[in-house]
Amino acid sequence: MGGMRVPGMIYTSDKMLGNIGTDQSPKQVANVAHLPGILKYSMAMPDMHWGYGFPIGGVAAFDLNEGVISPGGVGYDINCGVRLMATRLFFGDIKDRLHDLVTALFQNIPTGVGSKGSLKLSVSEEKKVLREGASWAVARGFGEAGDLETTEDRGVMEGADPDLVSDRALDRGKQQLGTLGSGNHFLEIEVVEEIFDETAARAFGLELNQVAVVIHSGSRGLGYQVCDDYLARMVKTMAKLDFQLPDRQLACAYLASDAGRRYLAAMACAANYAWANRQMLMHWTRETFERTLRKSPRDMGMRLVYDVCHNIAKIEEFVIDGKKKKVCVHRKGATRALPPGHRALPDRYRAVGQPVLIPGDMGTGSYVLVGTEKAFHETFGSTCHGAGRVMSRSQAKKASRGRSIVREMADRHVIVMATGKGTLQEEIPEAYKDVDSVVDIVHNAGLSKKVARLRAVGCIKG
Repeated sequence: MGGMRVPGMIYTSDKMLGNIGTDQSPKQVANVAHLPGILKYSMAMPDMHWGYGFPIGGVAAFDLNEGVISPGGVGYDINCGVRLMATRLFFGDIKDRLHDLVTALFQNIPTGVGSKGSLKLSVSEEKKVLREGASWAVARGFGEAGDLETTEDRGVMEGADPDLVSDRALDRGKQQLGTLGSGNHFLEIEVVEEIFDETAARAFGLELNQVAVVIHSGSRGLGYQVCDDYLARMVKTMAKLDFQLPDRQLACAYLASDAGRRYLAAMACAANYAWANRQMLMHWTRETFERTLRKSPRDMGMRLVYDVCHNIAKIEEFVIDGKKKKVCVHRKGATRALPPGHRALPDRYRAVGQPVLIPGDMGTGSYVLVGTEKAFHETFGSTCHGAGRVMSRSQAKKASRGRSIVREMADRHVIVMATGKGTLQEEIPEAYKDVDSVVDIVHNAGLSKKVARLRAVGCIKG
């Protein structure tokens, strides 16, 4: 395609080729390749689907001097991510109390569109959250210092400047900290049902029939507003730049410009809000398990395996053409997958690599993978982030009309509770690609390797 500065690369399989081209995501891969300063490839993972500007599942890295940063390459839900907690419990320990557990979680974890948490932050305190991230929550008793060790970047992105976040964004965020949200966000009780890599599983503390919890949430209304604010500004200034875009949704600014630096600093604030949010959700999940099952923290043993973000842009270092180079990696619906030995890994995982957390669609469970050297050299240390939609939300609602999704999930031995019927209709399993196939592609491509599969037994949604 004329104007592409680098080739496009899509990771897929013969089985999944039929889904490619049913939306505009391949064209979006090509569009991203037009952006100044892009390095090596414009990439998309096998869970790719149409998004705003960049495809969801898109990965692109940019030169810090000649390249750009694009809010569409991060997404509206900045630092939407996944957190996996393991326990000392096995399925037999909770089987008879599962309904009670799901009910208690649904009562204690605020869910739904516009949901509000029990905290109401002052502006000055909210700005501390935006600077400090997960450590703000831990310092106020929402969790333990050890949780930070196994959170990506220890739960804080440097360079955050709350003064660059609008009053509207601050207002949207002041009562949403510690809330799950709606859409594809969920909190799920899962059980380890298969181990593929004994060494990595042992390092991650995972074993067969073990009870675990997966939390999928992001930066809520604050992150959405940050994206919206900066997209509007960049759209207005695009005519002044020395290049043309194939799609105005790719509105961007040079990384070295004041506009680029301001967006990166505001985006970091939203990322830190999301890490604090998931930290608080984990704390209340711990408390709910302990109270419902009447077990001590020691007996429960709920600990954070890892927390990964999958809507972010980060300055990271890679070897390109034989030289170390710092670049800005956009991962929109993609997960970082660091190899063994990387200095950013916690000591406990350095010998095996980074835990990679891949949730499936509602009620199907999740995968744990591990980062590889090949991903570090081929995809800027990136892999897939989930199953990926094949139906729009309106299509899913139409397909689920007249059905009882709660009963269908119960027939699959999954207890589901949600704030609204519409969310369950939008999130039906057939609205997503087969997560097993998606994971097989990145596993066979060597971008991340399978460690364990977990099946869902209970789920709460907004």
